Amino acid sequence: MNRRSSISRRCFLGRTAQAGAILGGGGASLLGGCTSARSGSGAGNTWVQIVGEQFHINGKPTYAGREWRGNRVEGLLLNSRMVQGGFDDLNPETASRWSYPDTGRWDPDRNTREFIAAMPEWRRHGLLAFTLNLQGGSPQGYSQAQPWHNSAFTSDGQMRPDFQRRFESILERADQLGMVVILGFFYFGQDERLSGETAVLQAVDAATDWILSRGWRHVLVEINNECNVRYDHAVLRPDRVHELIVRVQERSKAAGKPLLTSTSYGGGTVPKAHVVQTADYLLLHGNGVSDPARIGRMVAETRAVEGFRPKPILFNEDDHFDFEKPMNNFTAAIAAGASWGYFDYRMKNEGFDDGYQSVPVNWGISSERKRAFFRTLADITGSKL
Repeated sequence: MNRRSSISRRCFLGRTAQAGAILGGGGASLLGGCTSARSGSGAGNTWVQIVGEQFHINGKPTYAGREWRGNRVEGLLLNSRMVQGGFDDLNPETASRWSYPDTGRWDPDRNTREFIAAMPEWRRHGLLAFTLNLQGGSPQGYSQAQPWHNSAFTSDGQMRPDFQRRFESILERADQLGMVVILGFFYFGQDERLSGETAVLQAVDAATDWILSRGWRHVLVEINNECNVRYDHAVLRPDRVHELIVRVQERSKAAGKPLLTSTSYGGGTVPKAHVVQTADYLLLHGNGVSDPARIGRMVAETRAVEGFRPKPILFNEDDHFDFEKPMNNFTAAIAAGASWGYFDYRMKNEGFDDGYQSVPVNWGISSERKRAFFRTLADITGSKL
């Protein structure tokens, strides 16, 4: 791949601004020598770009000018894992597991409506991004077997219209709110719903073309969640996943609308060289990392990988909390200059109000753990509640 194109690919601009609506918002501009990617028809209210190691939204750094406890917050993309926004279960033998406690039945459209209704409150607390996945995540938080069928793709890699409609409604609302969506394509445990590598390639192309056709400029692509964990298809595993990163980059660049693209690894794992050298931004996970000092070391080790060049490092999954303590995984990431993402699921003996990954989901700030995260987020970002 021609690395001279990396700057124009990272400088990802749209055509209109949502004036005054977002932290770091404003009109379109060229910053840090970046070139605009404004060609092509259609665009939304929100666009994301990368300038060096910083994220910019609508031409200005996120959380502009903000510091917290002597650490830079400007340019970070603080986020939460909300991957079940478009969830449905196409397996009739397991669909009843996700019934709402008040109705005794599962309703995928209700799930998406309530997700959208909750988004403004997340944004008010300073949340600028969230992760969605076209194949969701484990609706139990963590699972070995995954008999349910939650995939926006058919077996041959086409997009399912009902899933597509639900995801579109979320992405459009995020665009209106000035929020970035980290959109994952594949999830282990569901990737086997695709019939083979040809179908995987077709799915990548279909999802990419869908994003491009909508004119969205607020999407960061995550090829797959934790590429080093139990994928059936070789092209989704660590040795080859960079091929799909390049595929999205080149396809979107050819359309005049470059998409910022990466993949993630399992908790505690530092990305390998071919992903570090290829991806536009780097995704880390803090699952399994109980010592906050290790979070900082992961960031340092990532920057030391062969071929690293300045680009953002972003945790978009971490199920460690301790927000009342001065040092936790969230604050350790901030101190290391990395963005951080909250991952919350329903734990033993917890109920409907707990967790954002366990289905059915209460998408509100409805538990003490959620409230603790959002209080900490508001404190770090300086959001006025």
